[in-house]
Amino acid sequence: MMRFKEEKEAKKEAFRKYLESSGVLDALTKVLVALYEQNEKPSSALEFVQQKLGGPTASEYEKLQADLSDMQAKHNELLHKHEETCKELEELKNLHSSPSTKETQTTDGEASKDDA
Repeated sequence: MMRFKEEKEAKKEAFRKYLESSGVLDALTKVLVALYEQNEKPSSALEFVQQKLGGPTASEYEKLQADLSDMQAKHNELLHKHEETCKELEELKNLHSSPSTKETQTTDGEASKDDA
């Protein structure tokens, strides 16, 4: 039982050191101090923290979500058009390189030589 507690404490300490070395503790402390020092507390403490950490506001987030949906729809539409164009290109390549087309071109070419 004692070993389990020691392992758990070691994990906590390693995580705390990770947060400290990556600057997370410092950033969170600064944001919480800024919130504490506000004369008029914001209606949403969570939104305040998000903004101070560089995240979008709720309205900005909704707009970004809408933009993302629009871009995904446009992407899917363009992807579909691209696939259709590739199919058309393949069909044209196959039509151009088929043996029956070459014979027709040769025959047509000979006919025009005879006519001249």
